[in-house]
Amino acid sequence: MEVAILGPGCARCKATEKAVREALLEMGKEATIIKVEDIKEMIKYGISMTPAVAIDGTIKLAGKVPSVEEIKSLLSISSG
Repeated sequence: MEVAILGPGCARCKATEKAVREALLEMGKEATIIKVEDIKEMIKYGISMTPAVAIDGTIKLAGKVPSVEEIKSLLSISSG
């Protein structure tokens, strides 16, 4: 599983990365986490708001910092 965190590296993006890492740890799941900070790369994903989270190349959330529980839900759905 690959989880991409899209955003310019702001505090909201860092909080999103922290939530993703915590959710993975709590679930006992392993994933490759990539940070996409280049605007041209973000545009390829089709997002207009950051931070955003993509799981295996599909945007699952954009425009807000997710809670750990939200991330866990997204991870469960994506791996189910």
